[in-house]
Amino acid sequence: MIDHFGLQVSDYDQARAFYAKALAPLGYTVVMEFADSTAGFGLDGKPDFWIYAGGRTSPPVHVAFRAETRAIVDAFYAAALSAGATDNGAPGLRLDYHPNYYGAFVRDGDGHNIEAVCHTQAS
Repeated sequence: MIDHFGLQVSDYDQARAFYAKALAPLGYTVVMEFADSTAGFGLDGKPDFWIYAGGRTSPPVHVAFRAETRAIVDAFYAAALSAGATDNGAPGLRLDYHPNYYGAFVRDGDGHNIEAVCHTQAS
């Protein structure tokens, strides 16, 4: 199991604002922040996703965040787009993965493929 991971970003302030807004529907908040332009986002006081100033992680990576419901995936997608992301796959089923794989994909300011995914059946 992965405990935490991080990305270098080319514009820390922009990336911090983007992730704060895009990840809010998933319950993520800034849990820790340091003066050297490092922020840790997470749930329940435990940061598991970090951004660091200092240039962009290259090549761009794919990061997927688990969502409890399909409505949260939809909310992530809308929040990410309104925060400046570009569309990389609207919310919907991805049957190639499995019958209940419901995901949405966006590109952040550094070109990373950021996803929210729900693996449960629609209720």
